Amino acid sequence: MDNARKFYINGEWVDPISTDTIAVVNPATEEVFDTIAAGNNEDVDAAVAAAVAAFPSFSQTSKDERIALLEKVIEVYKTRMGDIAAAVTSEMGAPSGLANGAQAPAGLGHVMATLKALKNHEFEEVIGTTTVVEEPVGVCAFITPWNWPLNQIMCKVAPALATGCTMVLKPSEVAPLNALIVAEVLHEAGVPAGVFNLINGNGLDVGVPLTSHPDVDMVSFTGSTRAGVSVAENAAPTVKRVTQELGGKSANVILDDVDVAAVVGRDMFGMCMNTGQSCNAGSRMLVPNAMMDEAIAVAKATAESIPVGDPTAEGIAVGPVVSEAQFLKIQALIQKGIDEGATLVTGGVGRPEGLDKGYFVQPTVFANVTNEMTIAREEIFGPVITILGYGSEEEAIEIANDTEYGLSGYVSSADHDRAVAVARQLRTGMVHINGAGGDINAPFGGYKRSGNGREWGLHGMKEFLETKSIFGGTVKTD
Repeated sequence: MDNARKFYINGEWVDPISTDTIAVVNPATEEVFDTIAAGNNEDVDAAVAAAVAAFPSFSQTSKDERIALLEKVIEVYKTRMGDIAAAVTSEMGAPSGLANGAQAPAGLGHVMATLKALKNHEFEEVIGTTTVVEEPVGVCAFITPWNWPLNQIMCKVAPALATGCTMVLKPSEVAPLNALIVAEVLHEAGVPAGVFNLINGNGLDVGVPLTSHPDVDMVSFTGSTRAGVSVAENAAPTVKRVTQELGGKSANVILDDVDVAAVVGRDMFGMCMNTGQSCNAGSRMLVPNAMMDEAIAVAKATAESIPVGDPTAEGIAVGPVVSEAQFLKIQALIQKGIDEGATLVTGGVGRPEGLDKGYFVQPTVFANVTNEMTIAREEIFGPVITILGYGSEEEAIEIANDTEYGLSGYVSSADHDRAVAVARQLRTGMVHINGAGGDINAPFGGYKRSGNGREWGLHGMKEFLETKSIFGGTVKTD
């Protein structure tokens, strides 16, 4: 694409200071189809300087001005939906139906949800004789992943714009092209120069200098827990605000009063959406021991019915995983499951039959898994589900909470109140009841090593605000 070898800094597409490049690989073909510029610390300095210079004026814009800006972003984004979806399919392998139906619309949805929150939010309140004011936190650094790229970019960019912050984005170097289109959208929408800046590059050369930069006030990071620890360490010396959405190993608690065929089939298919590359995927399926045989049979049949292949082909539900590195990691974890004694029900190592090229993984089901096994504890990030048995409801809750993660959870029961009661006992930031989807207006985020802070809607917007008390600052009236 035209701007692949450039960065967006201070309202312009500029040549990078660094001469390094990174190849963009189509995971379905394993072929390089584009090349992006790769930045360094000098590029970071230039982008941060632009954001710093833009902050004094943009932070003072009115709520109405920011509402109008978000409305324009929505208008322009809609015109580029097809381009965005095509980029996501090419660079990270999302099937076309998913890219057009969920990946590209996710970004648009976050701008719309933020606009709603902005319209309904008051940034000042009076407490006695004190005026309490919410103000933009400042210059923000965003590092976003490749698995739901538009979702993660726009749930950071939109609230930053809504609150009057300025920002520098480093998207994933694995799937960077969709972010360049976002920059084009923001430019056309009239985002003022310096408010939004974009630099491509790897974590060491761009991520580290960006998250440790003394002129950055806040870091919002989405990615692995390992990388999140590094980001927090980089930010700590300058006491930046840090919000993180990290890994997950979410439990899916299936209670003993459900229709096993319906629930297990639904959740097995759902786990494989986006090729299992979702941090909140219900990858640990907890099933009553008495229902185990039926659950295994349903999971097996469902996994074997899921169409895997060329993400541009009609009817494909599962495309490739994003890269060779991810493919090899998943293959190693599948083999680890076999080696540690879990029962391989279907799938396994190697590509699906008939696919000899591309980073395709077989939809895989493991049974007779214990919660001490590697595949029950580590995030696999592929279309692999582990089925664990339990004896009592109390044991199910104990197993579900026995993890270092706490991003999401799932509970299914014919008794809605029972499901909610179990959900209240799970140590996770979110719980889905009986297959309920996420709510773009509600907070998204986790407990424990799944991160801190919240994204989406009003709660996400408030992460970008500082609170100031002006004592004796109320307006005097006669």
